[in-house]
Amino acid sequence: MTPTPSSLDLSVAPDKATLDDLSLLARRIRFKLVEMSHAAGTPHLGSALSCVDILVAAYWRVLRIDPKNPGDPLRDRFILSKGHAASALYSILAARGFFPVALLDTFGQHGAPLAEQPAPGCAPGVELATGSLGHGLPVGLGMALAARIQKRDYRVFVTMSDGECNEGSVWEAAMFAPAQAMEKLAVIVDYNKWQATGRSNEVMSLSSLQKKWAAFGWNACEVDGHDLAALIDVMSKVPDGSGQPVAIVAHTVKGKGISFMEDDNNWHYRIPTAEEVQETKRQLGLT
Repeated sequence: MTPTPSSLDLSVAPDKATLDDLSLLARRIRFKLVEMSHAAGTPHLGSALSCVDILVAAYWRVLRIDPKNPGDPLRDRFILSKGHAASALYSILAARGFFPVALLDTFGQHGAPLAEQPAPGCAPGVELATGSLGHGLPVGLGMALAARIQKRDYRVFVTMSDGECNEGSVWEAAMFAPAQAMEKLAVIVDYNKWQATGRSNEVMSLSSLQKKWAAFGWNACEVDGHDLAALIDVMSKVPDGSGQPVAIVAHTVKGKGISFMEDDNNWHYRIPTAEEVQETKRQLGLT
């Protein structure tokens, strides 16, 4: 039997939310992602689960945004360059009030706006069509340059996958940004140690990512990508006074939160069964 869509409350007021509130919200978002994957028959669930805490920290405590005015020219920009994790971004935007949560139940359906990977203008709050890896940072850099030229004070945050760091376009932008002292640009690498076909550090020699970004001229640090307080702290400091762009290497777990999915790359492709949806709800303490 196919589970009916969840009625879990995803609304948390950013001005009143405690860390405990945000932790509960992250668990509810994770369950919603599993429901959406099951209902739509879409993959990339493990990749969506690994970046949930990064997005919760950004959208509830860091970004200067107004869901009622998503096109505000002074808003901070957030780009999810790893577009295959679009279900996480959609869920976060809905929970934050950019569009009705009910729209999430159309995810991945033919003709519906919330495509498996973000399309141009598909929903309020989606800054860029992504999915072709390596494009988010160059476009984010362009946005940051535009802010400087137009004398606007917004910041640009780009969340990328670790596998995306294989792309040459990433490192072209990584060289240009410090040369231009783009201190209001930040990269968050969702370092879950997997990419489509194997371990990230076996497919390409990525380690140490923090040292690589630092060598390219970024003020680079490492953080537990599931520690909301630590994520909020480091992202809130952008710009940090160094005059450099900021690179945050967030150590995460693919499939985070569900024991039978964690660190299992099969969940880059697998679709959860109805029974696994219910087991997920139990494990997340939402029954």
